[in-house]
Amino acid sequence: MAYVSLSTRDLNILEKIQDPEFDPSRTVQIDASLPRDPHVTDPTQYDDIATQESKIILAVQQSELELAGLKPRTGAEPVDAYKNCLSELGALLSSNPSYASARNNRAQAIRRLYGDGLLVVGVEQADGHLVLNSERSARLSAASEVLSDLETCISLLSPTTPNAHLSPHAAKTLSLAHTQRAAIYHQTSKLIARGGEVDIDSLRREASWQRLDFEEAASADFALGGRYGNEIAKGLAVSTNPTAKLCGQMVRQAMKKEYGPVFSG
Repeated sequence: MAYVSLSTRDLNILEKIQDPEFDPSRTVQIDASLPRDPHVTDPTQYDDIATQESKIILAVQQSELELAGLKPRTGAEPVDAYKNCLSELGALLSSNPSYASARNNRAQAIRRLYGDGLLVVGVEQADGHLVLNSERSARLSAASEVLSDLETCISLLSPTTPNAHLSPHAAKTLSLAHTQRAAIYHQTSKLIARGGEVDIDSLRREASWQRLDFEEAASADFALGGRYGNEIAKGLAVSTNPTAKLCGQMVRQAMKKEYGPVFSG
């Protein structure tokens, strides 16, 4: 079997295709000795907050198992379980506003309730969300909260200098937040293409975006999700970016010519 040996330069070019903002001098530095959350540095305090959060998340996980028929129904209805989750995470964040993980998890709970198409009206989404006929005011509030939570989570955890280090937990949470926001933006662009209209708080920056703006923002967030550790997000960054996709095809063809059939890129 023949093998292709790529130089560091070749690998950096391929990485640049997947992530247009990629800079090999600014790779993510992971340091397991750092606090899991840079804003909750006391281990005892962190463990207490994380334990509270875990109990909240466990309740909705139980509800999902019951919904899937994997466990007998014993608790609240799924919608009520998730709304209770939102309420309890809100209380946790009131006491610990800089705890990024809870914001990421609250955003995930909102997505489960209202779907990734909650920014759009006029077209039906079919992603298995739980709230099928929400009032406009509730949906607008949820849309603002999910975007705000993800924005704040990303702001709290993003490195402030090129060579800043992150704990493994912080990098994972940051990756998830970028990927979640990318999923919302990507679904929004798809629904707009089907005739939907953006309907969110006029003060949000996304209120004036067009389909291409959402598509480009989704690709950028997928790329960042990949940079912080999510390989699936890294791949989606290319598939959602027409320019990167075209460049990728051109490079693959060039490398096939260079290395022959052995390169399947």
